[in-house]
Parts: sequence; structure tokens; C-alpha cells
Amino acid sequence: MEFINEARFIETILFLEGEPIDIKTLSRISNLSRDVVLKAIITLQDEYKKDHHGLEVIEIGGGFTFSPKKELWPSLKDRYGKKSDYKLSRAAMETLSIIAYSQPITRNEVETLRGVSADGMIKLLLTKSLIKEVGKKDVPGKPVQYGTTREFLKLFRLKSIADLPKLEELEKERFEEEDDRESDKPGEK
Repeated sequence: MEFINEARFIETILFLEGEPIDIKTLSRISNLSRDVVLKAIITLQDEYKKDHHGLEVIEIGGGFTFSPKKELWPSLKDRYGKKSDYKLSRAAMETLSIIAYSQPITRNEVETLRGVSADGMIKLLLTKSLIKEVGKKDVPGKPVQYGTTREFLKLFRLKSIADLPKLEELEKERFEEEDDRESDKPGEK
């Protein structure tokens, strides 16, 4: 019976935090061991899977949070989905997809794959916090490399980047062909 109280405590913390929160932080806030927190999360996930709940406990970017069940989201997203904040043009979605599947990637590499300038799209995605600078490539000029953010994971309801849908063969070949062209440049092997 005591464990139910611990799960209730973790449930309350998740509700109050509102943003995904990792096991280590949940453990620190609750003064419970990581194992107890993990068991509480599993208990909550099992409970919220039941049909009479409209929410579920999901993992996003290494943290846990409450989210509407997927089947309810289409009816809710117009009012609660920040649709104007994240409405992206086709060009922005294409740029975001390239970054997500190829990260870390430089602006020049994105432009090579898209065939057009990516400056505007990269700036837009940076202002929406969907991508971030993740380092510099170890080549002359040290260009900035980009990758996706936790906000990207939240928007697309992904635990991690590994949960991205698999590329179809044709798309995969396109990415590989572009990579091959890059490595065929003079002076590179």
C-alpha cells in the first residue's frame, strides 16, 4: 500500500512540473530512490493505459510527462496544440527532416541535400527552438553543426531521435547519394 502513495507523489510532481522531467530529477525532488521512482512511473503508465483515462504518461527526450492519449489529440490540437507556433511550411519541414535524420549536420550540408539556400529555414527553426547548435565540424572554417532539440521531441511525441519513422528506401538512397557526392569532392576520401 505504501508504494501506491509513492506513485501518487510522483504523479503529482509530474502534473505540477508540466514539462518532461527525468528520473534523476524526480528522485531528487521526491527524495525517493531512482528504483522507486522508476517503479512509480511504470505503475502510473500501467494505470493511465486504462480506457477511462484521457491522459498517458509518456517519455519525451529522456523525461516523463503527461500527455493526451494519441486518439484524443486530433480533437484537441486546434485549441491546445500551439498550432500557430509550430505551423511550418513545406520548406521548413523539409529542412527540419534533413536535420533530424542527418544530425549533426552543417548548413552547407543541408543546402547540398535540399539544393537551395537554407539560411532562412535554419533561422526559423532556431527561433522556434526545434533545432540548436550542437558543435562545430572539424574541417577548415569550423562550420556550425545543427541537431534537434527537446522541443522537437515534444512536438513529435518522440522518446528520442531513434524513434523517428524509418526512411523509405528511396529517401534513404537520396541521403546516401548526397553523402557520396560530398565524399567524392577533391581532396576527400
